[in-house]
Amino acid sequence: MSRVVFLLEERSMKTLLDGLIPRLFPDLPFLCVPHEGKRDLELSIPRKLRAWQEPGVRFVVIRDNDGGDCRRLKAALCRLCKDGGRKDTLVRIACQELKAWYLGEPEALADAYGEKSLRVLQRRARFREPDTIQRPSAELSQLIPAFQKVSGARLLARHLTRERNRSPSFHALMRSLTTLAGQFLPTHEGTVV
Repeated sequence: MSRVVFLLEERSMKTLLDGLIPRLFPDLPFLCVPHEGKRDLELSIPRKLRAWQEPGVRFVVIRDNDGGDCRRLKAALCRLCKDGGRKDTLVRIACQELKAWYLGEPEALADAYGEKSLRVLQRRARFREPDTIQRPSAELSQLIPAFQKVSGARLLARHLTRERNRSPSFHALMRSLTTLAGQFLPTHEGTVV
């Protein structure tokens, strides 16, 4: 396998992964390809998967759920991947939005924004299950008025962890990346398995 190619809904996800993956998975070679929203991503998936000729590449598609049915959305995205000739593509859904991953780790928010009061968010009932928050971006705007999508992604990439985050959809991505990263471990002879 030469690298993992992420097909992403938007630039803020690229910004997050560009900072997070080298820190948490230093041996995982990757490329992030952002799109201009959901429709652009979905139209692009079959075309990019068919046209990409790099040997050994693995694809991961990540898209926000935005209040939809997670299973139905994942099935639809998997069909697009199959139509592109790459049914082995991993599809991961950020429930409900990427910002839920941030709310899943109040300690990271507090460290990133220098706001100690954010550390206690998990004590509040509506923040205990971050993937069930219907509009995480609205919650973040209320909690951190200065929050911006791309600069926030850059800041949070430095602070998010696998251990403390309570977002199940974040953990689904981390488990997938752990598996993929294991495929890049060098053998004793210095070759990649």
